[in-house]
Amino acid sequence: MGWEFWIDRGGTFTDVVARTPDGELRTHKLLSVDPDHYSDAATEAVRRLLGVATGDAVPDGDVDEVRMGTTVATNALLERTGEPTLLVITAGFADALRIGDQHRPSLFTLRIDLPELLYGDVVEVRERVDADGRVLQPLDVEHAAAGLRSAHDRGLRAVAIVLMHGYLHPDHERRLAEEARRAGFTQVSVSHEVSPLPKLVPRGETTVVDAYLSPVLDRYIAGVSGELGDVPLAFMQSNGGLADAAGFRGKDAIVSGPAGGVVGMARVAEQAGFEQAIGFDMGGTSTDVSLFSGRFERTFDSVVAGVRVRAPMLAVHTVAAGGGSVLQFDGARYRVGPQSAGADPGPACYRRGGPLTVTDANAVLGRIHPDHFPAVFGPSGNEPIDAGASRRLFGELAEEIGAATGTSPDVETVAAGFVEIAVENMVNAIRRISVQRGHDVTRCVLVSFGGAGGQHACAVADALGIDTVLAHPLAGVLSAYGMGLAHRSALRQRAVGLPLAADRVSDIIAGALDELAADATAELRRAPGSGDVSVERRVHVRYDGTETTLDVPEASPAEMQGAFEQSYRRMFSFLSPDRALVVEAVSVEAILPTVLPPACSAARAASAARAASDGDGQEGGRVVVRRDDLAQGDQVNGPAVIVEETATTVVDEGWQARVSDIGDLVLRRMTSRAARHAIGTEVDPVRLEIFANRFMAIAEQMGTLLAGSAQSVNIKERLDFSCAVFDPTGGLVANAPHIPVHLGSMGESVRHVLRANEGRIQPGDVYVLNDPYR
Repeated sequence: MGWEFWIDRGGTFTDVVARTPDGELRTHKLLSVDPDHYSDAATEAVRRLLGVATGDAVPDGDVDEVRMGTTVATNALLERTGEPTLLVITAGFADALRIGDQHRPSLFTLRIDLPELLYGDVVEVRERVDADGRVLQPLDVEHAAAGLRSAHDRGLRAVAIVLMHGYLHPDHERRLAEEARRAGFTQVSVSHEVSPLPKLVPRGETTVVDAYLSPVLDRYIAGVSGELGDVPLAFMQSNGGLADAAGFRGKDAIVSGPAGGVVGMARVAEQAGFEQAIGFDMGGTSTDVSLFSGRFERTFDSVVAGVRVRAPMLAVHTVAAGGGSVLQFDGARYRVGPQSAGADPGPACYRRGGPLTVTDANAVLGRIHPDHFPAVFGPSGNEPIDAGASRRLFGELAEEIGAATGTSPDVETVAAGFVEIAVENMVNAIRRISVQRGHDVTRCVLVSFGGAGGQHACAVADALGIDTVLAHPLAGVLSAYGMGLAHRSALRQRAVGLPLAADRVSDIIAGALDELAADATAELRRAPGSGDVSVERRVHVRYDGTETTLDVPEASPAEMQGAFEQSYRRMFSFLSPDRALVVEAVSVEAILPTVLPPACSAARAASAARAASDGDGQEGGRVVVRRDDLAQGDQVNGPAVIVEETATTVVDEGWQARVSDIGDLVLRRMTSRAARHAIGTEVDPVRLEIFANRFMAIAEQMGTLLAGSAQSVNIKERLDFSCAVFDPTGGLVANAPHIPVHLGSMGESVRHVLRANEGRIQPGDVYVLNDPYR
């Protein structure tokens, strides 16, 4: 048995968990970008843990496997540095993907800059298939082949083939793929394989993404393989399953890194005995939040960097509030993000002249301890953080805020205000993936991980009404640990498009699922490893005329209807019994399980450790305790800071941390939360920003539910609506970034309703207005 490496390459740090030949787990953390010292953080970390010099080859036979989550595809999509791509599409539809669905992400921008297209050239082919899969015009192969050869001569090597209704009649796409390979194209993506579902635009965009990103991944994989030799490589897919390097595709790599965190969060929560968990992964660049309620929640339609990707992804919501989020004062309000200091220059305390960030605020407040933060900073990459630099810049900012507001805030007050805003932003993100979908967060454990998660976990839990926080021994590198806990999986989908009440619908569903299951199982049988393959069969159901599809287990039509209605009511609070149910598609997930390592490490016997209250001194009024000094059953009462090699956990006042039998830190709220009270009307730049964000989140949630339950194309696809929050006089408080044209008259409409119903309005009343003059 050799070494195994589980790697998460994030925006700021690359985290590594290694399992040695004797089963010991070791961790390492490197800056993801440090060109002065190494070219690739992942392979450099492998070398360091093996004791191999930078640039030297990894000894043959020392490593059994490397599992990796990577941001390579995500960065290429964000920065538009993918492979120049050709789009091959049915004649007459060359501009279909440019037109898209008319969604406008920046509604208040006067100068509208459309997102850069991922394809650089288009070949229109003569063919046509109708909506029932019948051929109306045969494919003109010679004309298509000439267009492909011409594009190849212009230097294009990646092609996305997207034909009208190609998912129903794939023969034309298959023939074009053959011609493309014959012409010399090295990356050929066809829509009936990439996204075999209805709707040309999302199917086309997903296919283009696959063609655009897959060559980038191939080059990265080739580079890693070149440095690691014949070591088997597996990569985390966006859906939460592992794929071998040869089967890792661009469309499945968009949230490769965050997916490892979701898997890790779910597995350690189950090991600790919790059935429902919220993942809180705060890193250097952003914070990812996720939900686990006995099974992974996935989304099948996402928009990333202005591009729609219709592929199964773990439902992860990202907010620009990481440790590296830049802190600013705009003259009236505190601002946290969305800009990030990244890894270079990083926060001010990184000794590279960076700006003030959330990490600097925590350093000033004593929530992170310089002696227990990775010493990888400064010109030589071996110095600790410089909390003094953070304090100096906060002092300058406090003077600026005081001059603008007529107050005299001290450094700690300013830093605490920024942290409070960052916490509120993260709380809003968690509400979006939980409360907005009908889940009761108070029944969940908050699993805190990421390098900065433990610094804010208690505050986030308090804001959500959660009483328990779980911090795994590898919380600081849990996304990397999740790579080691993930199973190999293969997902397959197929369109159905039949009413749930149709004749023989159960037989049709079962037949389609049988074929998909056989194909997915065969793929896993070819993968390394052994074990029994299990298959999960799901049916995707929606109300006729709506876009919200919910997946339910395969069962009888009546049972599937019941499961759909239960999920729909939880999400939207109502049902539409008069509307027919449609089976949109079916899907399967074949799983080849990984032999999971035991719970990370059993805690030592209590007698082997000193009392937790002894601590390592005080930092910002908090007791500082080394996690290595804690033993099974030890308790740490807040306020305290628990430090370790890869993370810091802040135990706030009123909370208690206890070491469980398997070494987890379980934090529980031991005293009642402070009673809520009015804060007054005095202008406060911190409260102003917090409530602005909170009201905005309410308006955005209104829009999400409206679009999800709508039947009108203008509402559900074009998002042609506005949602806003008003005060008791009809004054606008906050509006979501929806269509701005409605906002001018919306306030007057609200005021008319208030005037016309004065004295009669009761809580829970709903008023519908359809008079353009009122």
